[in-house]
Amino acid sequence: MKLVPLGDRVVLKQFEAEETTKSGIILTTKSQEKPQEAEVIAVGPGGMVDGKEVTMQVKAGDKVIYSKYAGNEVKLEDEEYIIVKQSDILAIVE
Repeated sequence: MKLVPLGDRVVLKQFEAEETTKSGIILTTKSQEKPQEAEVIAVGPGGMVDGKEVTMQVKAGDKVIYSKYAGNEVKLEDEEYIIVKQSDILAIVE
């Protein structure tokens, strides 16, 4: 089973949260900050969205930074994904 996004939606796989600080302090689960970096897993076709032509600018495999509280979390076959609109993606990391 796989996720196929519609319109200007993008499926992201979030990177793991840091468990230790740079100085070696181990963080508890509560104090680990939700990472804003993710890998693009699937990209919708774009097209007409809300009366405007949308061209998709990301592709599967891209590493991106997205808005902190954006998207919907989805769990599929023991994997967690986030589905966001392309406009919630802030940058592509090269």
